[in-house]
Amino acid sequence: MTNTNMPVIIADQELAWQDVVRVARLGAPLSLSASAWERVGSARRAVEAFADSGRPYYGINTGLGALCHVVLERSQLQKLSWHTLMSHSCGIGEPLRREQVRAIICAAVINYSHGCSGVSPGVIEGLLRLLNEDIVPRVPAQGSVGYLSHMAHIGLALLGEGEVEFRGQLLPARQALDAIGMGPVELGPKDGLCLVNGTPAMTGLACLTLADAARLASWADVIGAMSFEALRGQLDAFSPAVTRRKTHGGVQQSGENVRQLLQDSQVLARCQGEHLQDALSLRSIPQVHGACRDQFAHAASQVNAELNSATDNPMVIKEETGYRVISQANPHGESVAMACDLLAIAVCEWSSISERRSFRLVTPQANKLPPFLTHGSGVKSGMMIAQYSAASLVSDNKRLAQPAVIDNYLTSGLQEDHLSLGESSALKLDKALDNAFHVLAIEYLLAAQAFDFIEQPLFGRGTGLAWRQLRERVGFYQEEHSLHLDIRAAYEWLRDEKSLQALCQLFPQLDS
Repeated sequence: MTNTNMPVIIADQELAWQDVVRVARLGAPLSLSASAWERVGSARRAVEAFADSGRPYYGINTGLGALCHVVLERSQLQKLSWHTLMSHSCGIGEPLRREQVRAIICAAVINYSHGCSGVSPGVIEGLLRLLNEDIVPRVPAQGSVGYLSHMAHIGLALLGEGEVEFRGQLLPARQALDAIGMGPVELGPKDGLCLVNGTPAMTGLACLTLADAARLASWADVIGAMSFEALRGQLDAFSPAVTRRKTHGGVQQSGENVRQLLQDSQVLARCQGEHLQDALSLRSIPQVHGACRDQFAHAASQVNAELNSATDNPMVIKEETGYRVISQANPHGESVAMACDLLAIAVCEWSSISERRSFRLVTPQANKLPPFLTHGSGVKSGMMIAQYSAASLVSDNKRLAQPAVIDNYLTSGLQEDHLSLGESSALKLDKALDNAFHVLAIEYLLAAQAFDFIEQPLFGRGTGLAWRQLRERVGFYQEEHSLHLDIRAAYEWLRDEKSLQALCQLFPQLDS
């Protein structure tokens, strides 16, 4: 397992979404190697020369977007960068979470390190100070069609403008900078545009959703296996003779996970052959979970590719005869937006099949368990209504699975007439994941409650461990307190960074 305290150093190697998560969520320090600083400095010297040349270069000494034909004097370029941040910081609504802002900053620094932005080294140094001193700009979550506003609010903090979270308090940015002995960053040519440009916002947000989706995939296999066992499933459906003939990688992995989790189950050994086949929500666990895993793998490859791409416009490209300024569309976030939309469909399916298993656990006609998993049903409703909550959340996830990337608007006059909506894709995926963890938490509670009713409970090696882990935190439900408290406790356990450690020690492939 990666040491989360080790710094992430941007050098010449490719980075991965896990590196962003280590910085954003786990607090690993971020720095640049000497070679990365050299790339940054060389490109910056070229930008300064272009700014002094008297010739128009988009974004360096011209206006932005529809104002690209307005050529500016050298003395106006610092003001251009300043005004860019002021005018583009027009986000709406509740702020992003701390880890989301940190992920965006990390992705931005990685983008600048390619040496194709031409941003001032002082801007990167300032962003690194924000990260490593844990100063988190206040960034409204809504209001971006593909880039611009999230990074603009982060850029404000470098100027000592706006609000930040620092040492547990919400402070004016200038006060936080003073506390660490950092003065406001002085912007130069192209700096304002670099700070609002590219795909770091959607890429950073997407990295965190990948971490959550990976955890969801593992827990879905664990909890699905528990429900299969509680509902007396027929193991032949999971045999290698079956799953190896479905050649998708995700199906292979989920099939192997479920087989190992159910290993040594005497509960299942006693009920094999008592019926011909199970409902699809049980016997298709490898096929459905596996298809979702394959979408996760695709999304991860797309996000990693974006993370290692230069995504500014214009780019400052080093060629044999020197640098060129090239206007292009690398800031278009189609790849990340589409990846997040496809993963949102997978998250909806993980939650949808989980809710179907929950329905079977509480429905007397579908199992051999006490009605609604309670003693004394009638005076007690047991776990009946928990499944209602799961159904509601899955309904939300169906709406969140609608793609954002296929929407479109005209912006910036007629300059930007096709948009990715990448931040919208990443943020709705984040919400869908949160819903899905709640849906799985409900199934986890129901499966554990069912386990409690099974006589001579010799469960599978993995399913039994998962049951005992939950019972260390949540007891058998007897309607002596509000059920939402148990749902919350199960949800918090699933989201805990350490919750899978014991299972992964027994079954290392569960975390792959």
